[in-house]
Amino acid sequence: MSQDVRFDLPFDTPVSPYLAHARDRHLRWVRERGLVRSRAGFEEYQSWDLAQAAARTYPHASADDMVVLMNWFSLAFLFDDQFDAGRPDRAERIAEVARELIATPLRPAGTPPRVECPITLAWAEVWASLSDGMSLTWKSRFAASWGRFLVAHCEEVDLAAHGRAGALGLDDYTVFRRRTVGIHHSIDAGERSRGFEVPAAAMAHPLMERMRDLAADTIGFMNDIHSFERERRRGDGHNLIAVLRRERDCSWREAADEAYRMTTGCLDEYVALEARVPMMCDELGLDADERARVAMGVEAIQHWINGNYEWALTTGRYAAAKEGPVATAELAGRGSVDDLLTV
Repeated sequence: MSQDVRFDLPFDTPVSPYLAHARDRHLRWVRERGLVRSRAGFEEYQSWDLAQAAARTYPHASADDMVVLMNWFSLAFLFDDQFDAGRPDRAERIAEVARELIATPLRPAGTPPRVECPITLAWAEVWASLSDGMSLTWKSRFAASWGRFLVAHCEEVDLAAHGRAGALGLDDYTVFRRRTVGIHHSIDAGERSRGFEVPAAAMAHPLMERMRDLAADTIGFMNDIHSFERERRRGDGHNLIAVLRRERDCSWREAADEAYRMTTGCLDEYVALEARVPMMCDELGLDADERARVAMGVEAIQHWINGNYEWALTTGRYAAAKEGPVATAELAGRGSVDDLLTV
């Protein structure tokens, strides 16, 4: 299944008018912070166009905040690619860095990291800006979602390090993927991007919780479909299509078709639940201001579903074919040309 697989999404979302301006500032920052260390690494990073992903998923952010969000994307995506299948002992270093990334939002903003490498130093800087002006409630919610994502990433790395990357059954994989895709804290950042917070009562309501889970499932499965060729090159079994093929003993085509059906099923359920949001607001007795903040929270979910989808169709990250050092790295089981876990 190729990168250009299309889905019929029921909503359109805007793109930030600051994309070009913020992209230039962001790319300078990435180089200055050592998040790319080689020419090949920088060219590959540029091809991903994470700036477009941020501009689509946070379209209402200010010009300065857009740069912060792009910077955050860079360190998160680049850290995700640091595992090397040829060096399973590297899993412990990844876990050490992940613990530092988890701890950063739990310390006073601006606290220097105890574990230093380009990723942790960049995150300490980004978090100081990303958390600015937000309540302790929001910071705690973000930190919890961010922590669950990073713990799941370490579990994924451990599976790969022990040669069990494709060992999960479909039910376990579905729950696991919801954590590894990292969507809950990404939606939380949508509040920071517009300077609002969803009322706590609404955020804790089972309807909102289920909508956020379905958004994570939809985006995670779409990502598995669009990134399938890249992950198959790397021998990565952590992909819905690979799980389905193994569990159902079917062809790649049949597994891909079933992955598509599962994705559209999640999306359809999400849309049906979204229509019940006004009833949730009535049930909770929310006033006009609170309802407006709930509506923006729902828009933040829409921005992520559609924005991530539009970006995935064109990003070089999921290109079907690669050349040069990038191809060599992927065929060797590495996600990144550059080592970002050392000083």
